Amino acid sequence: MNAVGLIERGFLPLALGLSALALAHPPLFTWIAPHIALGLGVIMFGMGLTLDFSDFGRAFRNWRGAGTGIVLQYTIMPILAVAVSALLGLPPEAAVGLVLVGACPGGTASNVITYLARADVALSVVMTLVSTMLAPLVTPALVQLLLGHEIQVDFWAMVRSVFWIVLFPLLDGLIIRSLLRDRLRPVACIFPAISMVTISLIIACVVGLNQKTILAFPALVMAAVVLHNAAGFGLGYHCARLMGSDATRARTISIEVGMQNSGLAVALAGAFFGPAAALPGAIFSLWQNLVGVALARRWSRTNPPKC
Repeated sequence: MNAVGLIERGFLPLALGLSALALAHPPLFTWIAPHIALGLGVIMFGMGLTLDFSDFGRAFRNWRGAGTGIVLQYTIMPILAVAVSALLGLPPEAAVGLVLVGACPGGTASNVITYLARADVALSVVMTLVSTMLAPLVTPALVQLLLGHEIQVDFWAMVRSVFWIVLFPLLDGLIIRSLLRDRLRPVACIFPAISMVTISLIIACVVGLNQKTILAFPALVMAAVVLHNAAGFGLGYHCARLMGSDATRARTISIEVGMQNSGLAVALAGAFFGPAAALPGAIFSLWQNLVGVALARRWSRTNPPKC
């Protein structure tokens, strides 16, 4: 077995192993924090090398699929957050933090996990872009409706982030692929392995940055995050299927719904509510990636690689 195949088969153990090391000694991985955006950009560039502009044309023509995902994103997750908070009797600050997570748009990591799961990357990117552009209006409205608090989301900061982390490297990859085509095939074939190693390092970095929170083991909040996230993935998939999506698109929507921009939730919690409200977002950031990695490994087996 070649190195690429070995990494693909050992993806989940790699992610868990590096996370365990980060929990034991955070400085091994916390130095990565300033470079997370660069790492995600490299992965998005690799995605661009495997896609065509026609894939995005198809995704935009399938506006009902993207619309389904975005509607589910902004309904399932905030409603689940309220329901889980009530079910488990979360303290008010933790409940606020969970609702903030639910009210946020999809995160860039969802595009990475969709890529690794061999689902519909173009559809995932379109949903992330549109949900992020809507976030400055929709997220504050949901927080006002569900919590009765006013918050503000910096629209232009989100636009800049999405452009440099998602659009710019993705377009670079698409343009290079359109110019070089088959000559890039050997390079494009190694990017899944590069992506797996990169996302494993990013997860380990997140673990290291939140070591004290994780070791403190706030059991009730952790249970709420696990339930919220699992229900998001599950309902995202089954609701998409009920609304007419095929299996590949339903998996894409499931990932998009289950993986939130938890970094935004943590930032909003710190700015408007306090450290206790940031706890669910910090834990969600770790958990969603581990579950996403596990799902990607499982689902990728049913869609053979193109290389």
